Amino acid sequence: MTNRFQVRDRFADGAQFIAGRLRPGTSGRAHAVVNPATGEEIHSYELAGTADVDAAVAAARTAFPGWAGATPAARSDALHRFAAVLSRQAEDLAYAESLQCGKPIRLTTEFDVPGTVDNTAFFAGAARHLDGVSAGEYSGDHTSYVRREPIGVVGSIAPWNYPLQMAAWKILPAVAAGNTIVLKPAEITPLTSLMFARAAQEAGIPDGVINVVSGAGPDAGERLVGHPDVAMTSFTGSTAVGRRVAGIATATVKRLHLELGGKAPFLVFDDADLEAAVHGAVAGALINGGQDCTAATRAYVQRPLYEAFVAGVAGLMETVRLGDPLDPATDLGPLISHTHRDRVAGFVDRARAHARVVTGGEAPGGDLKAGAYYRPTLVADAAQDSEIVQSEIFGPVLAVLPFDSDDEGIDLANDTPYGLAASAWSRDVYRTGRATREIRAGCVWINDHIPIISEMPHGGYRASGFGKDMSQYSFEEYTQVKHVMYDNTAVARKDWHRTIFGDRC
Repeated sequence: MTNRFQVRDRFADGAQFIAGRLRPGTSGRAHAVVNPATGEEIHSYELAGTADVDAAVAAARTAFPGWAGATPAARSDALHRFAAVLSRQAEDLAYAESLQCGKPIRLTTEFDVPGTVDNTAFFAGAARHLDGVSAGEYSGDHTSYVRREPIGVVGSIAPWNYPLQMAAWKILPAVAAGNTIVLKPAEITPLTSLMFARAAQEAGIPDGVINVVSGAGPDAGERLVGHPDVAMTSFTGSTAVGRRVAGIATATVKRLHLELGGKAPFLVFDDADLEAAVHGAVAGALINGGQDCTAATRAYVQRPLYEAFVAGVAGLMETVRLGDPLDPATDLGPLISHTHRDRVAGFVDRARAHARVVTGGEAPGGDLKAGAYYRPTLVADAAQDSEIVQSEIFGPVLAVLPFDSDDEGIDLANDTPYGLAASAWSRDVYRTGRATREIRAGCVWINDHIPIISEMPHGGYRASGFGKDMSQYSFEEYTQVKHVMYDNTAVARKDWHRTIFGDRC
C-alpha cells in the first residue's frame, strides 16, 4: 500500500496542536497508529499528558476574548474560508481517514469528507443567525431582550469511528457561536482531527481557537473534562464512559452534552416494500462496518414478511465485497482493531447457543487474514432479552426477530435502554405516523435508515444521552442565554418597593 503522503513526515513535530502549532506530547508514553487493514504501524507519537491539556486550555482561554468579541460576520467569513480549504484538501483527508480507520475509500470520499465540508459551510451561515426572543415590554414598565453569548472554553472528546466528522460536529458549532475549544480525539485515530485543526489555521482562524490534544482517556481526557477553566464538556462515545464523564463534569458544575450509544431498531411492517427494506437493512447495518451508533442493529419484521426478509438480507450480505480499503471496488473494510474484531465475534459466538447464525459469523482468511476483518453477519430468532439484541455490538451484525401486531412491534422497538435512532418501513402513512410518535428515539427515519443532513439535529433519548449536534439547535448547547431588562420609567421609587418599605415608599 503506497501512501499518498508520508504520515510520519506530516506529523513529525508531534500530534498535539496547541496555540497554532504541532508539538510533541509530554506523557513520556509512545502510541502507535495502526492500519487495521494490515496490522502495520503507520505512525507513532508521544501521547498528551496533563501538562499538554493545561497548555491547550490556557491557549483557548487566551484566544477566547478576541474570538468571542469578533462579529458574527467575521466568524462566518472565517468558516467559509475553512470550508474552501477543506474542499481543496479533500483527497488527502479521505486517504488519511481510510488509512487510520480502515474505512473504504468510497465511504470517506463520498460521505465522511463531503459531509464535513457541508457541515463547515452550514455553520459558516449559521454563525450569523444566533437568534433570541424579540425585545418587548413584558412587565409594562421594562423592556426585555435576550442575548445569546458564548460559554467559554469547550473541552470535547470524540470517538474513533468517525474521527473527521466527529471533530467537525464538536468544533464547528462551538466556534461558530464564539467559543474556543480543546478537542481530544481517540488516541488511535488522531490524524484527520489534526489535519482539520491545521486547515482551520490555514483559513485564518486565530491560533488558540481550535486546539487538539491526542492522549488517553484516563489522563488527558479526565483532565480535560475536570479542568476548572473548561466551561463545557461535549462527549461522544459509549454510555458506560459517558457516565464517567458526567460524574467528573458535574463535580465542577459545567455544561454537559452527551451523545452516547445506540441500538437502533429497524421496524418492518407487513405492507412494506420488501426489496427496499432488505436493501435498507443491509446498507444500514453495514455502514462503516456497523461501527456507527445509529446503524441498524435489530430488525423487527412482521411475521408475513419474516422468512422472505431473512433470506433476502442473508443473500444480499453474501454479495458484499471485503477488501483493501483503498480499492474503490471494496464495499466493507476491516473493523478498527483486532481487539475490537474479537469483541464483535464474541457476541456472535455466544449467540449460537440460542439463535441461528444465518450468514457470516467469522473472520475471513486468505489475503485478508492479517487485517481486522469480520464478515457481514445475520443472526435470526434470538430472544428479545438476549445480549445480542440488547447490547451495543458496534460491528457488521444484524439481529432479526419476528413480531405479530403493530403494538408488539413498537413495544419491541422501544425495549432497550437506548434511544438514538430508529426506522420504520411501511406504505401506510398512518402506521408510519404512529411509529414517529411512539418510538422513543432522537431520529426516526421512514422507509430509509442512516441519512443525516447538516440542517437537522442529531442526538438521543434515555441512555443515548442528551443534547444535539449539527443544525441550529446545536447553538442551544454551545451558548448561554442572558436576559437583559431595562427600566423605562426613570422613577426612583418603584411600585414593587412596597414589599420592602411598605407605606414609606
